[in-house]
Amino acid sequence: MTWKKWVTGLIGAFIQGGASSITAGAIAPESFNFGDQFSNVMWLALISGIVGAALFLKTKPIPGLED
Repeated sequence: MTWKKWVTGLIGAFIQGGASSITAGAIAPESFNFGDQFSNVMWLALISGIVGAALFLKTKPIPGLED
């Protein structure tokens, strides 16, 4: 795997994880909306993005560091 593909995959995994904040708004709009609770949406997007990136790293470690 090349570095460019790896970085693109990592960014995609982060975005996919962050997209879950949109679904949280559909499930619990009183807690996750783009009005008064916008900071909750951003925190959820950040944390979910980090989890998505971590799952990507679990399956595809940094190129060149594989055994």
